[in-house]
Amino acid sequence: MENESQSSSVHQHKAQEQISHIKLAVITVSDSRTQETDSNGQYLLQQAQQKEIEVPLYRIIPDEGSLVAEALDQASQIADVVLFNGGTGISKRDTTFDILSQKFTKPIPGFGELFRMLSYEQIGSAAMLSRASAGIYQGTVVFCVPGSHAAVQLAWEKLISEQMAHLLWEIRR
Repeated sequence: MENESQSSSVHQHKAQEQISHIKLAVITVSDSRTQETDSNGQYLLQQAQQKEIEVPLYRIIPDEGSLVAEALDQASQIADVVLFNGGTGISKRDTTFDILSQKFTKPIPGFGELFRMLSYEQIGSAAMLSRASAGIYQGTVVFCVPGSHAAVQLAWEKLISEQMAHLLWEIRR
C-alpha cells in the first residue's frame, strides 16, 4: 500500500509540474438561475481565477438533454476540464447525468463514490440521491455535480481542484 501511495504522490507531483495551464468550462444546468443568481457559477469562476485557471466558457443552460449534449460538445472543443453543476438528481427534469454518462468514453467511478461519501458526512442519507459523476469525453475530463452551493463547494474543494492536473496528466500520457 505504501508503494501505491508513493507512486500516486510522484504522479501528482509530475502532473503539477507538466500541466501548468488548465482551461476550465463551467456550465450551470438550471431552469431558474440567471447570471445574477448563479452563485455556483460565480463561486467557480472566482476559484478558477484564484488558481490562475483560464475559463474560456461559462454558460447557464436549461435542464434539457439536447442542450446538455450540445454544451458538452462545445466545451470539450475549448477546455481541458468541464464542470457541469445541476441536473444530477432523480426528478424527471434532471437529465445531466443521463446524457453525460452515455457520452463518457471512460467513466471515473471513484469521483461519484468519493463525492457521495463526503456528502454523506455533511447531509446524511440524502447523499444517495446524488448522481454526481465524472468521466472522459474526447480527451476532456468532465464532472457533473449537484446544483446546491454546498455540493459544488464540496466537490471543488475536496476533489476537483486537488486532482485536475493529475487527471489531465494521466489521460495525456
